[in-house]
Amino acid sequence: MSKTATLYRMVTAEHICPFGIKSKALLERQGFEVKDNHLTNSKQTEAFKKQHDVKTTPQTFIDGKRIGGYEQLLEYFDKTKPEDRFAAAYRPVIAIFVIALFMAWAINWTTGTALLSIASVEKFVAISMTLLALQKLQDVEAFTNQFLGYDLLAQRWVRYAYIYPFAEAYAGIGMLAGISAFIVAPVALLIGTVGAVSVFKAVYIDKRELKCACVGGNSEVPLGFVSLTENLFMIAAGCWMLFQALS
Repeated sequence: MSKTATLYRMVTAEHICPFGIKSKALLERQGFEVKDNHLTNSKQTEAFKKQHDVKTTPQTFIDGKRIGGYEQLLEYFDKTKPEDRFAAAYRPVIAIFVIALFMAWAINWTTGTALLSIASVEKFVAISMTLLALQKLQDVEAFTNQFLGYDLLAQRWVRYAYIYPFAEAYAGIGMLAGISAFIVAPVALLIGTVGAVSVFKAVYIDKRELKCACVGGNSEVPLGFVSLTENLFMIAAGCWMLFQALS
């Protein structure tokens, strides 16, 4: 005997509720035949909410019992898990580094360069810097608000907080483009060294608990290892570029 569920969700010319689509897909994955009712205008939606004394849609009914919206449906099927705040905070950083690695390998693959090589490391660092800069540039004001909490140079010269993400992007793109080390490496060395000293002082000397601006403003990543790694990347990249140019 097939299981049936009744779903009411907004489907209008202006808006298709994403949670309604998710609810329908979840019910179907659980083996339910879904009676999919569309609320096609605001009048229908408001009448439905008033009739069932609910504040939101979608709403799912199983065996005549109202289950609720998408979140309640997840709970009904025991699909919810306690949020791992640590994992949630570090997810953007992990994604950036993984994507940077695969992009570096992709470039080497197309050029016939060995995947496990110094060239892969160079491209990985350059792409990582560029992607991290991109995160900061999405909301420069939010980035500066966090960055000013610990960066020593920015605290003395506020303009530096606004320059930093552009400088990081310049260094990363400059490395990828093969621009002269003498005009790219100093930038990487400057922002990397100042950043590393600032993070080390804030975290390991002053013992302050701050949020890292490495993946942009409003980040939940704790200041420490990730930001220090970002800055050490830049220092290493700057040193390596100069070494190659001088050798």
